[in-house]
Amino acid sequence: MPILMLVLVLLTGCKPGDSLERISGPTMGSSYTVQYVRTPQGPAPQQVQREVQGILAGIDQRFSTYRSDSLVETFNRLPANRCQRMPADVLELVGVGQRLSAQSNGAFDLTVEPLLDLWGFGPQSRGEQVPTVAQLEHARQRVGYHQLRIDGEQLCKQAAVEIDFNSIAAGHAVDLIGERLQALGITSFLVEATGELKAVGHKPDGSAWQIALELPRDDQQIASEVIAVDGFGVSTSGDYRNYFEQNGRRYSHTFDARLGRPVSHELAAVTVLAPSALMADGYSTVLLILGPEQGWALAVAHHLAAVFVTRSGQGFVSQATPAFCQHWPQSGRASKVKCM
Repeated sequence: MPILMLVLVLLTGCKPGDSLERISGPTMGSSYTVQYVRTPQGPAPQQVQREVQGILAGIDQRFSTYRSDSLVETFNRLPANRCQRMPADVLELVGVGQRLSAQSNGAFDLTVEPLLDLWGFGPQSRGEQVPTVAQLEHARQRVGYHQLRIDGEQLCKQAAVEIDFNSIAAGHAVDLIGERLQALGITSFLVEATGELKAVGHKPDGSAWQIALELPRDDQQIASEVIAVDGFGVSTSGDYRNYFEQNGRRYSHTFDARLGRPVSHELAAVTVLAPSALMADGYSTVLLILGPEQGWALAVAHHLAAVFVTRSGQGFVSQATPAFCQHWPQSGRASKVKCM
């Protein structure tokens, strides 16, 4: 699952009758936070929390790779050439994953779980390790997005592949929560789950929700750029927090499925802003996998608003894509983030 390095910058001040409500709790091995503007006619916070928790419980039951009774794990246990009926949003996310795989020439792949387990980053791992060539080749035989097929309401596998939605499930959860809040009549909110977020509308004082993008430095978070966000999902993927070292070499949890091993380029983190948190989540992972050159080319070609953080000597260099700079032109004056 991608890791988001963001700080929410909140201001005080309310219109008469409006208030800023906040609910939070555990989810997906991490936490969630929902902040929203409550009007006198709006739902009670207790109702909002029940709705949010219900959505997150459903996400867990469908997509979790850490519970044996989830729909995903039931599918993963099926042998080759079998199908399983799936809810519409599971099939939707498979379709999103397939498109991201095609755009990245197979670098991104929802069926990468056997490799994650082998290297020690997956739900069935037995500890971090550098696998042997034989172990790697055996695992790679069970990886391949082209082995998945959607047949009506069923998801089918042509080989004994296992799917892992951790790269996009949290973004999907954020979108579902946002849609539910709007259905309840809540028009201004900031939703965050496991670091993925989406902001819509304004705070009670009329100011925008503000997000402080952060840069990595010696495994610390240093705020560098504050931007106003309205109607965008935001996701950051980084390779410098979840990793292990062996024989002086560093291995991150970010995998290129074409190689069957962690990436080894100089791109440390990518932040993507998109109308949906799902697509921001997915693209931040794709760009991080592809690296500073291929990832940048894909981001520019698809007009993605993104900030790339690349290692340079003993520090980091941050560069923003044209789409980011067009929407947030103030970044061109920032000392940390440069528009290209």
